[in-house]
Amino acid sequence: MLRYSLLRLGIFAGSFLALWGLVYAGVLPRGLGDSNLLWVLLLSVVVSAPLSFVLLRKQRDEMSVQIVNKVDRAKGRLEANRSAEDLA
Repeated sequence: MLRYSLLRLGIFAGSFLALWGLVYAGVLPRGLGDSNLLWVLLLSVVVSAPLSFVLLRKQRDEMSVQIVNKVDRAKGRLEANRSAEDLA
């Protein structure tokens, strides 16, 4: 899960730097007044979300399998505890 989060943060940071460079170069419009940083942050979120969805599919699937396994083990322990209480 940590690996997926770090990769996602890396994609966001890369998007932010690339978009900041495009705004600085004048390819993309600047924000209104002093809102340039907010504009680039918002645009980075919009760009990095679909990139993360496509590029991190394998990591997301692996993370989901790990979470399902942990939930299944917890359910098994809970059920074992319930049956042990019923027998006592």
